[in-house]
Amino acid sequence: MIGNVSLSTIPTIPDICPEDDLALIIGDALETHGLENGDILCIAHKIVSKAEGAIFKLEEIEPSTEALDYAERLNKNPRKVEIVLRQSKRVVRAFKRPKQNEGTLICEHHLGFISANAGVDESNSESGTVITLPNDPDASARKIGRKLEDRFGVQLGIVITDTFGRPWRLGQVNVAIGLYRVPAIISDIGKKDAWGRDLSVTEPAFCDELAAASGLIVKKAAKTPIVLFRGLKWITEDKTSARNILRSNSEDMFK
Repeated sequence: MIGNVSLSTIPTIPDICPEDDLALIIGDALETHGLENGDILCIAHKIVSKAEGAIFKLEEIEPSTEALDYAERLNKNPRKVEIVLRQSKRVVRAFKRPKQNEGTLICEHHLGFISANAGVDESNSESGTVITLPNDPDASARKIGRKLEDRFGVQLGIVITDTFGRPWRLGQVNVAIGLYRVPAIISDIGKKDAWGRDLSVTEPAFCDELAAASGLIVKKAAKTPIVLFRGLKWITEDKTSARNILRSNSEDMFK
């Protein structure tokens, strides 16, 4: 428990395969916990991507000239680089430091998220394959959320997460890439602080706070890709989207 809020992993989630009914599998795993009004589920995107078939065999990928160029400069697998480029609007930075075995591609994904390798990842994937982000994580969250609400007769929130680095900070944290009902940002503008001063810029990134908190109890090797939050007070937002948290290019202060 954290104050009046509890976080718990949901065990018994099996390995997910393409075309699995993820909402059914999650619902079955939740039967012992049940669901209550206001519960929020954070779901690691890997199981969503696997169920939707967002898995690529590297041996089947033909790298482009651009991919071959980046692969040579960065000492990366050209087939993986090709998938990264296909997932990206643009390459923001490509660099390899002297002591690095493999360089880094920072990309803007087609969904608008900026991260290393456009979210293309080999962890928790069969050898010789990579997993990409779901095509539309918000739609994936809605589909899972609505099926679980119908099954359990409650209203809940869904946050689909991935692990990103952050500018000017070391390490990675879980962030939100897909939402159902959960607001991306909660505005405190117009409210007052503990000393009675007006708040003019405070807007907590509610969805990312949830995602990051879920990372405290989810471990990559533990096969616990779902975290249940209970006891939070929040207001549902029917038209929510994880893209609502993205800063527009016009506000890029580092150009």
